[in-house]
Amino acid sequence: SPAGIDLWEVLTMATTGYTHILLAVDFSPSTERTAQRAVDLAGRYGARLSMIHVVEYLPIALDAELMLPPMTGMEEQLMESGRRHLAELAAKLGVNEASRYVELGSTKLEILRVAEAQGVDLIVVGSHGRHGLARMLGSSASAVLHGAHCDVLAVRTEG
Repeated sequence: SPAGIDLWEVLTMATTGYTHILLAVDFSPSTERTAQRAVDLAGRYGARLSMIHVVEYLPIALDAELMLPPMTGMEEQLMESGRRHLAELAAKLGVNEASRYVELGSTKLEILRVAEAQGVDLIVVGSHGRHGLARMLGSSASAVLHGAHCDVLAVRTEG
């Protein structure tokens, strides 16, 4: 082969693919479609599949000087609900407990933080494809896409 390039080596490098995929779920009606895409890719590449669900932390500001403490009871209920739902979906997909993350905070930042910490090379998110005002305000999928240090697959969903 020219210049000592082994065609088989080039093809192998091009098809090695992903080793660790992070599926971000919000439990919307499109979650199963997005999850199936991540499962298919993990199977195709023999990649590890992890899952994340983020409970948004939204502090309540009454005015510029007074900030109420977080509603820890409410947040804990949301976290527990997220854990339960994620465990149910994970059981269907065959994802073990060590590969499931339920986090509290900004959806974008938590997805990116876990992806970086776990050495993820592909993040799979659902994208609702909104237009107009919702698009201008941004979405979690768009925020993750622009902040990630790895590939991001935005699975187009209805909505």
